[in-house]
Amino acid sequence: MNPVEVVKQRMQIYNSPYKGVWDCIWTVQRTEGTGAFYRSFTTQLTMNIPFQAIHFMTYEIMQEYLNPRRDYHPGSHIISGAMAGAVAAAATTPLDVCKTLLNTQENVALTSVNISGHLSGMANAFRTVYQLGGIPAFFKGVQARVIYQMPSTAIAWSVYEFFKYFITKHQMERQTSY
Repeated sequence: MNPVEVVKQRMQIYNSPYKGVWDCIWTVQRTEGTGAFYRSFTTQLTMNIPFQAIHFMTYEIMQEYLNPRRDYHPGSHIISGAMAGAVAAAATTPLDVCKTLLNTQENVALTSVNISGHLSGMANAFRTVYQLGGIPAFFKGVQARVIYQMPSTAIAWSVYEFFKYFITKHQMERQTSY
């Protein structure tokens, strides 16, 4: 997933120098090497583990509050899923900001803190983000990230709960018919 994320983010930056996906891949490979596609791998893993933990815990807490009997109730699944995505996204935004900096190697940002060459490593990314804007810099884009995650996780949880209900109901009907 990491190489795709690198290409996506480099294509999205303002005034991206790349003409298209393949141009981005070949240019990054030629000028920075294969390692450029994996510079943020550790940060990505470090972000995904707490994201998923927070996501599942928040969903379960919300379900306990909204749907304590754990019945199939689409509204509670949608609300719980959306809240789970929002909380997890907000909590892990600092890691996402660092990952994005590692993936994009954004020249204006790096030059403004006198970094020449390539930025690597999570600790260096954290230091650089802090130098660029202090604590608030770690939460750049938090609203967009939350807005992106909420419908995604709401849909995922509601679909999961629907199929869990459907399969369970179907299995129970088969058992009672025997």
